[in-house]
Amino acid sequence: MESAEPEPSGSRPEEEEEEEEEEDEEDGALPAPEQPLAGMEDCLAKKMEITVSEAEKRTGRNAMNIQETYTAYLIETRAVESQSEGQCAPVESLWRRYSEFELLRNYLSVTYPHIVVPPLPEKRADFVWHKLSADNMDPDFVERRRIGLENFLLRVASHPVLCQDKIFYVFLMQEGGWKEMVNETGFQLKADSRLKALNATFRVKNPDKRFTELKHYSDELQSVISHLLRVRARVADRLYGVYKVHGNYGRVFSEWSAIEKEMGDGLQSAGHHMDVYAASIDDILEEEEHYADQLKEYLFYAEALRAVCRKHELMQYDLEMAAQDLTSKKQQCEELATGTVRTFSLKGMTSKLFGQETPEQREAKIKVLEEQIQEGEEQLKSKNLEGRDFVKSAWADIERFKEQKNHDLKEALISYAVMQISMCKKGIQVWTNAKECFSKM
Repeated sequence: MESAEPEPSGSRPEEEEEEEEEEDEEDGALPAPEQPLAGMEDCLAKKMEITVSEAEKRTGRNAMNIQETYTAYLIETRAVESQSEGQCAPVESLWRRYSEFELLRNYLSVTYPHIVVPPLPEKRADFVWHKLSADNMDPDFVERRRIGLENFLLRVASHPVLCQDKIFYVFLMQEGGWKEMVNETGFQLKADSRLKALNATFRVKNPDKRFTELKHYSDELQSVISHLLRVRARVADRLYGVYKVHGNYGRVFSEWSAIEKEMGDGLQSAGHHMDVYAASIDDILEEEEHYADQLKEYLFYAEALRAVCRKHELMQYDLEMAAQDLTSKKQQCEELATGTVRTFSLKGMTSKLFGQETPEQREAKIKVLEEQIQEGEEQLKSKNLEGRDFVKSAWADIERFKEQKNHDLKEALISYAVMQISMCKKGIQVWTNAKECFSKM
């Protein structure tokens, strides 16, 4: 997986850097990202214990005054500092719906466009083996989603930037008035429309190669994990069948033992081992779903990576439009000052047909254009600085994400392999026990 990831450019001499900065301001290009910043030691996760302790099915009325059934989750928090001082810290608790978690994540995505915001667990089950319910009200699915929501909160609380957000803190500590506080931030007005994002993707003239490669990597990562989850679901279906067939062994051995005198006890014992083995598959595949959920988290992280790339494309598009507008105004000012028209325009044809403008009119227009050019140069400079800050911050967070991803996926895949080995060993042990039963007959 790592080979497809783009790496930031190395450091350059100061003289070359200054020269390239001057060129960047003219053509709208962005600089190479700097190395990631060090993580903060005082993140919220180290100051507060955060758990989503339980889920509860509720019935209420939505905004359309229609009765609906939903699941609410109990968030409990406890200060760590009080515990270290030997005091019993009080537990703060409140209930949140899944839609409130979605609102929080949307707010974080818009407010921090340069950050790979942790994803939420799936709202409805996907990539499941056919014996497992895909109903979003199924108790097993709700339990896994509870774990996923807790993981989301811990991810945000451990992030060096997101953990300091006031709205996130209020989400954890204040049940009433939280939605109103989020809406007052006006974050929805800052959100870019989907159409504008699509237009920017196809119209950016000088896309940053690193972000283009990162977007391709995220697409490939999502494709690989999706395929892996589909394979796992198919294997789980077949494994379920194999284990349940062992139940037939148990039934046959039990029936056989009833008609045998000398071999009866051995057959009965072997049948018991087979029954226990067949029944164990339900717990095994339920445990597998927890490993699958860890992979699904990075399936959704791939979309978070693409979101950062799209936001960069929008900034680059705005930068190029500002540079193009400034160039156009400079050309107009030059044409008015020299009285020559370089390109065909309706305005130039009108001047030829109805006569040139008076010197006073031309001077007034030149003055207005010069003011607009000055404003455009300031705007272009501001967008360049904004772009540089975005790339620097985004790449620092991408480097942090890559380290986290490598650690988490490695740990999840190793744990999954260990579980499979343990499962196979139990199967060998069952047949070893059955062999001993047969030997004693």
